[in-house]
Amino acid sequence: MIPTTIEIQSPMCLSALLPWVEQGQELLLTYSQQPIARLVPLTTSPTPSIQRRLGEAKGLVEIAPDFDDLPEEWSAYF
Repeated sequence: MIPTTIEIQSPMCLSALLPWVEQGQELLLTYSQQPIARLVPLTTSPTPSIQRRLGEAKGLVEIAPDFDDLPEEWSAYF
């Protein structure tokens, strides 16, 4: 797909471009005729496709009993 090139005006509102992107159009944004950004529609859902269950990693990670203990030489930093 060939992107539509749009020259950015100083106080341009990018939300005005979103309807084009929602319809599947790729936009190339330029400033002073130099490409600076590309707006493309998402091709996948932003939510993870794998459903995870709470606690499914239980028992796989062990935290050492002294996890919260800091070395003496670090006490000056806190």
